[in-house]
Parts: sequence; C-alpha cells; structure tokens
Amino acid sequence: MSEIINEPKNKNPLVRAVRNLFEHRALWLYLLLDEAKKQGLEPQKFAPQAIKRCGLYQGGNFADQGKATSLRVLRKKLFTLVGQLIFEMKIRRLTDDNFDVDFHYCPLVAAWQKQGCSGKDLEDLCECAMCGDRGIAESFGCELDLNRTIARGDGVCEIRFRRKAP
Repeated sequence: MSEIINEPKNKNPLVRAVRNLFEHRALWLYLLLDEAKKQGLEPQKFAPQAIKRCGLYQGGNFADQGKATSLRVLRKKLFTLVGQLIFEMKIRRLTDDNFDVDFHYCPLVAAWQKQGCSGKDLEDLCECAMCGDRGIAESFGCELDLNRTIARGDGVCEIRFRRKAP
C-alpha cells in the first residue's frame, strides 16, 4: 500500500465547513462499525447491504423511480458544483451510458485517518461506504467500477459508472 496523500487544495471556509459535515457522516460510520465489532458482530455481514439499500433509495429518487436512466441525470442530481468543490472532482466523461469522474480529495478518508485508521481498515471502510454509490449505480441500471481509490493510496478515486450490457 502506498502512502495516502489526501490534502485538499481548496481551502475556502465554506467548502471546509461542508467537508466537516461529510467527515461527521464518516465518523458515524466508523463508530457504528467499531461498536459492532466490540459487540461481537461482523460489520461486513450487514453494513455493506444496509449502505447499499440507502444508495438504492437515494438513486431511486434521483432516477425518478426508474423513469430516468441517463447518467446525465445522475451528474445533475448528485455531482453538483458543491460536490465537485468538496471532493475536488474532475469530470472525465459524461454520456447517457458512461460517467467517469475523479475525486482528488476525500473527507471520509480524512475523518477515518483522524480516528487512527490506516491500511486495510481504510480500504474496508471505503469499500463499505462505496456500497451506497453501488446502489445509486444500480438504480440507473449501471455498475460502478473503482479501479483506484485514495483509501488504497492511489492519490485519486476513479469512479466509473457503466451501463450494464443488455
């Protein structure tokens, strides 16, 4: 695993304030999973499915309960200017069937690092959190590919929504 580089370039106070909200959400996830482990539960047996359900719900609303399938709608609803500033996103490609976006900063990883997480713990937390995005992708009839992630030390999260072949 490479050293994790997750330093924001945008230091705007409003952007930092919104990032803090994302960090707080990530802290909840971390503490819930940590407490589950302390109680003898295996978070990987329930957390990914629960988080995916949240993504399916959110994606269903974005996709107007399946009426909208174009990934252009997803970009408009989820990847707004605010989101682009928070995650320091760069949109690489956008068609009805493919949406490629790179994140150059992740407030979730920042929050987990503040709790002392590193290595496999960071990767597992990221994978779990991305189950929500997988649910959103499924709502649009797509799959989500994550070839590189900040949590793995790649320096960028390559998020790729792809229409499933019929």
